[in-house]
Parts: sequence; structure tokens; C-alpha cells
Amino acid sequence: MGTWMDQVTRGWLIYELTDSALQLGLVRGVQAIPFLLLSPVAGSAADRYSRKTQVIVAQFVNALVYMATALLIFSGAIRPWHVYVTAFLMAIVQVFQQPARAAMVSDAVPAGNLTNAIGLNAVVFNVARSLGPALAGLLIAMSGTGGTYTVQAVFFFLATAWTLQLSSAPQAAAGKGGSQKGESFGQSILEGWRFSWNNEIVRTGLLVVMFANFFIVPFTTLLPVFARDILRVGATGQGLMLTAMGIGALCSSVFIASVGDRLPRGIIMLGGVAIYGVALVCFAASSWFQLSLVLMGITGLCHVHSHALVQTVIQAYSPSAFRGRTMALFHMSQVVMTVGSMLVGGLSSALGAPWAIALTGAAGTLTMVSLYMLLPRARHIR
Repeated sequence: MGTWMDQVTRGWLIYELTDSALQLGLVRGVQAIPFLLLSPVAGSAADRYSRKTQVIVAQFVNALVYMATALLIFSGAIRPWHVYVTAFLMAIVQVFQQPARAAMVSDAVPAGNLTNAIGLNAVVFNVARSLGPALAGLLIAMSGTGGTYTVQAVFFFLATAWTLQLSSAPQAAAGKGGSQKGESFGQSILEGWRFSWNNEIVRTGLLVVMFANFFIVPFTTLLPVFARDILRVGATGQGLMLTAMGIGALCSSVFIASVGDRLPRGIIMLGGVAIYGVALVCFAASSWFQLSLVLMGITGLCHVHSHALVQTVIQAYSPSAFRGRTMALFHMSQVVMTVGSMLVGGLSSALGAPWAIALTGAAGTLTMVSLYMLLPRARHIR
């Protein structure tokens, strides 16, 4: 909930302070640096040490960052550079949280139930994704961004308290065996990269998520522009659009959790991302809020195919000893997404938000068609 609320709150705050579409992209751009520099270290740490401890520390620090942001807003001292600094700090803790948390799900279930487990995880995630943006929009309208950040901090404090009560899964010990005694972090990182590149299915999954996160997923950076200036529905409308996207993603994740390993995952990954791009072209052309909500629901359906389903493929074809490192590479797609956010922000400044989203959506669809043609074995991933 706190993470998805931040999608609305941070963008609305920086746009409120600067009135700049470019800075909507730049505030995402600063988050690329920790993901670029620290993701390999975080993945190796998740394979070496306690994944549970890594998640607890990251969540607690994230709560502190949100609380500090709320205090700055309430005191009237908030400035654009504060938004950038807190975005940078939040990115650091998320770098360490994400691979450890993802690997914990895989540690907790037998291999035959992995697709269902990740699907169920996506269901819970997308329930929060459906409710969080709408709650953020409502709170911004009622109490401003300061009240929203306070609630986000409370959610992360609660998450930390509940994570403390979890028992470590017995499979987690095996996950730490991927690093030999005496092996340096650098050697461990290189070994993870080598495995990910040599495993064709893992490599294909990473290519799909990287292209999707560069061309397609960053469109949410410009939602404040559409909400305020094009559709004229304000922060509440922006929250509703992200909620519609979350509902679409929830329906898709329920399907993945129900069908499980019977899915033809290769075709669904490539086709889902291709349709995602087409839906964005249509969204860019829409000036009717109700139609935009429907299109956001379609993008949510497709987003799970470019995220949860790819994550399932990567984890299913990675042994536990490498899972932290392969998931760190998966989450390094955040770097690509932040670069994509800067690109779409720059295109918006030059050509306008609708053209920026239409061009990047079309490019994303073309890359999936290219992967389908150039990597015929990707179509047969199960």
C-alpha cells in the first residue's frame, strides 16, 4: 500500500512544487543510481545472509524516510531537492528489500507450486495496487501530501512489525549456499551474471522485462500531466486511473495463480507486452476520462505479464543458490525504467505528453515483435 501510494504522492508533490513534466521524469531518474550500483551487492547479500533480516531493515528505514518527508511538508520546509534526496534514499532501501523478499516467496514453497505462489503474491500486491493510489488521491485532496506520507510511514512500520513475526523458511538456508566460503562479493556477483546470461530462458525473461521497463512502464511518470492538464480530473482522478490499472493487474494475477504451470508463458509474456504498448497508444489519444480508465485496466492486465509472469520464469529456472542474484538482475530493470522515465519526460517537454506516450508505447510493441522473430525458442517457454 505504501509503495503504490508513493507512485501518486511523489509525482504530485514534485509537480506541485515545480510545475515541470521534465522533473516528473528526473525524480524517477535519481532512483536509477542505487539500483545500478547496489543491486548486484543486494542480490549477493540475499544469497549469503538472512533474507528476512535484510527485508526487516529495509522496511524500517523506508518508514523513517517517509516520516521525515511528512515532517518536512508539515513544517513548510519542503523543497524540490528534498523530494530528490528522499527518492534516492528510498531507492537504496528498496534495492536491498526486493531481491530478498522475492527469494523468500520461492524459499517457502515446493518448486511445483512456484507459479501459483508468485501468482498469489501478485494478487496481494495488486490488491494493494488497486487500493493504494485511490487512497493516496483521497488523502491528498483531504490533507495534502503530508498526510499521505504519514500514512505511508505507518504502513511500513506495520509491515516491519509483522515481518519480525515470520519464521525463516527452511529452504532459505540452501539459498545461501550459492556463495563458496572465502568467495568475495565480486566473485559472487560475477558468478550470478554468468549464470543469468548462460541460461537462455532466464536471459529471455530479463530481455522482456528490460525492454518493457524502458519503453512502456514509464508512462505512469506522466499521469499527473494527464490528470491535471488533459483529462482535468486532479489527484483523485490520477488515483482512480492507477486503481483501474491495479484492478486489471489483480484480475491477471488471479488468473496466473489459478492456472499455474499450465500457462504457455513465453507467448503470454511477449504478446502481453505487445498489447500493453498498443493500449498506451490508445491511452495517449484519449481525451475521455471513462475511456482512459478502461485503457488503464487493460494496461494493468498486461503489466502482470511483463512483471509477475517474467519473475515466475526467472525464479522457476534459477536454483535457490542463485535466486537472490537473478532477482537482483530482474529488479535492476528499475534502472532501465528510471532512464525510460527520463526519456518520456524529455519527450513530453519537446512534443507533449500524448506524443511521448504514443511513441514509446509503439516502440515497446515493436521490440516484442522483434524478440518473437529473433528468438523463436522464447515462444515455447513453459
